Amino acid sequence: MKQKTMTILAAAALALGSAAVGAHDAAKHAGGIQAKPNKAVKADFDIVHAKVTTDKNVVTFHMAVSGKAGKSRPAKTGKLAGSNVFSYVWPTTIDPYEVGFERGAGILAMALTSHPDFDDTPLYDENGDGKLDNDGDLWHSHWVVLKPNEACGPGALGVVDIPEGAKPRLPKTWPGFPILLDSPGWDPTFKGETVEVRVPFDDAGVAAAAKFDGVTAGLRVNASVHAPLLCVVDVFKVASGDLSLPGKPNQ
Repeated sequence: MKQKTMTILAAAALALGSAAVGAHDAAKHAGGIQAKPNKAVKADFDIVHAKVTTDKNVVTFHMAVSGKAGKSRPAKTGKLAGSNVFSYVWPTTIDPYEVGFERGAGILAMALTSHPDFDDTPLYDENGDGKLDNDGDLWHSHWVVLKPNEACGPGALGVVDIPEGAKPRLPKTWPGFPILLDSPGWDPTFKGETVEVRVPFDDAGVAAAAKFDGVTAGLRVNASVHAPLLCVVDVFKVASGDLSLPGKPNQ
């Protein structure tokens, strides 16, 4: 009898704990863009929720997937040309000028990326080994400016190239690649099914007034290492389903 009672109590405690976790998750994943799980998409890229919130001058980009966020990273090829990039991306309607690029340069997106074949954060030592050029495989943040580019494929997007000799306005933390890319050093946080990155703005109002979407995708460096240098070649999932950027921050 005592054993049976203990079993019942343990089961009740487990149920209550699960309910509490479920309630917490439901609250965290409220609002934003909701998407149904899709078994055809790899679980760690299967977006079920994307949200953007602001608190004072800090903007938080949040995404949840049906599996463990950040679990998969590209296989190393040993060379830059043709290498792959995995990403969690929040395309926005924020003008690229707000983070250091030219006005109207394209679609500004916050992107968390992993790519073991090259390092594009020359100011930061993400793995703490004293070297600044060997930790591209660790998830890190970028601002990227995207535009449709038929050279990347029909209807595909690519990171905007900087033509030879051009000197566009660039953020102070531009890593030196000939594309509209910034490496600001904001560390992402992966926890279970969620990933977040907190980004300070001079005025978070520009983000609060914008719209957004959520995307998981694979990109590839051009085999010739020439323009278009970095193309979106495999869209795993779009939170809205159609990249219409319906999300409204703080909602």
